Amino acid sequence: MSWGTELWDQFDSLDKHTQWGIDFLERYAKFVKERIEIEQNYAKQLRNLVKKYCPKRSSKDEEPRFTSCIAFFNILNELNDYAGQREVVAEEMAHRVYGELMRYAHDLKTERKMHLQEGRKAQQYLDMCWKQMDNSKKKFERECREAEKAQQSYERLDNDTNATKADVEKAKQQLNLRTHMADENKNEYAAQLQNFNGEQHKHFYVVIPQIYKQLQEMDERRTVKLSECYRGFADSERKVIPIISKCLEGMILAAKSVDERRDSQMVVDSFKSGFEPPGDFPFEDYSQHIYRTISDGTISASKQEGGKMDAKTTVGKAKGKLWLFGKKPKPQSPPLTPTSLFTSSTPNGSQFLTFSIEPVHYCMNEIKTGKPRIPSFRSLKRGWSVKMGPALEDFSHLPPEQRRKKLQQRIDELNRELQKESDQKEALNKMKDVYEKNPQMGDPGSLQPKLAETMNNIDRLRMEIHKNEAWLSEVEGKTGGRGDRRHSSDINHLVTQGRESPEGSYTDDANQEVRGPPQQHGHHSEFDDEFEDDDPLPAIGHCKAIYPFDGHNEGTLAMKEGEVLYIIEEDKGDGWTRARRQNGEEGYVPTTYIDVTLEKNSKGS
Repeated sequence: MSWGTELWDQFDSLDKHTQWGIDFLERYAKFVKERIEIEQNYAKQLRNLVKKYCPKRSSKDEEPRFTSCIAFFNILNELNDYAGQREVVAEEMAHRVYGELMRYAHDLKTERKMHLQEGRKAQQYLDMCWKQMDNSKKKFERECREAEKAQQSYERLDNDTNATKADVEKAKQQLNLRTHMADENKNEYAAQLQNFNGEQHKHFYVVIPQIYKQLQEMDERRTVKLSECYRGFADSERKVIPIISKCLEGMILAAKSVDERRDSQMVVDSFKSGFEPPGDFPFEDYSQHIYRTISDGTISASKQEGGKMDAKTTVGKAKGKLWLFGKKPKPQSPPLTPTSLFTSSTPNGSQFLTFSIEPVHYCMNEIKTGKPRIPSFRSLKRGWSVKMGPALEDFSHLPPEQRRKKLQQRIDELNRELQKESDQKEALNKMKDVYEKNPQMGDPGSLQPKLAETMNNIDRLRMEIHKNEAWLSEVEGKTGGRGDRRHSSDINHLVTQGRESPEGSYTDDANQEVRGPPQQHGHHSEFDDEFEDDDPLPAIGHCKAIYPFDGHNEGTLAMKEGEVLYIIEEDKGDGWTRARRQNGEEGYVPTTYIDVTLEKNSKGS
């Protein structure tokens, strides 16, 4: 089947068909372009969605820890990769399909135009041959008619007896001339006809079939190119299916990684304060004085017995009451008048609290008007509450358990930084040794500034580690001995009926607190670990500053060159020695900056 033999007379139809083929190709290219834009917009929207729901991590505290959050962020990462695959699809379609279609459409238009021009030229040449043949035919026909007229004129004159011989000769010559011209036109017409027939045969059997064959091949190539583009369109999608499948598998694995037990444990680890729950409220019997007065019949007896009973009862009440943050603030109450509260002595010299009849009326009013005592977290004495205050360097604004974890994390980070600095120092020393042995490789003095900077960083990190370890030891010591200290504090504090603290500690108002017996004043009246001052450590030697030290960091002690200080704690291997001035100011100084002299018998001084 060939267009040249089957469609030899359908030049215009083939012209329209090839133009439709190119238009269809461009339409499909436009479809691919819009699909590419959809893929690009889809990928862009997915990336914007991932960016919207991915938190900006400004610090490590904001990093997700719960398995559900980690799984969600893993899903977001997989979705971001999925968006990248959509971009790959768009790029593949743009390069392999759309770009190829546009280039082929341009080449197709050029080729079609050339073939159609060749067909039109062949048709024009055939038309020209036909015109020449037709002109020679018409001329031959005209000359034949003129010859026939000349012959008729000659025969008429020849038969006419009145015609002269000259007229007959003239008519004969005219006949011969027309006959000769008719013969020449006949020969020319025959030649033109033969030429036209040859060109026409060549046109319809050679030229036009060749042109139509080229147009057919062009149209078939266009169809094949469309088929390849259809396949490439699908292959662009199929190539990313394995990666997209991995993204979806990653999302499924992220969903399976959610562990509700682990999240619950993380909640406990995050918010555990380390405090013990408060103890039970004691029963406060305000009617004992009434019964004692009625049974004894005398006010003085009730005073003495009530005082003794009150002292024992108060001690019993104070035991076992532990509060989360130490002392519970006492509610405001009317102060006891001197007539209602006084002290009595026993024969052995001890003192106890006694009450007159007036406190009975006061206690009854207290039962009616007193507000219920609800346990609450007291604000820390450093000026910040647990939730509202700013973060402190020693994390003292946090509960003990959380403070211990934060300090331990900081110590681990500082140890890692110290290890890096130590490795860098070791590398610099090795490089310095190499430079000293081989001066042509470099100047050893050029490494001295970097080495000094590294040493300063090591000293700073050691000081920070020592400081944080001291805070950590303080927290661990408080946590371990909190129950014993509170128990001791409860025993050593006696307060008025209905006015004792749940922890047995004092209040900020001295008028609302009643001290215990005088012989117990040797014990501390308050066991608040955060504000209890330790006795100064004894000096174990002295030192002299070889170099000046500024001591800008917290916990360090500034010194001048030649200054003499007391040594109260030796270097424990971290490069710092604890010293004290004569005015009592203490702090840590670099061991390499001082000349230490230890005294053998100075430990007890």
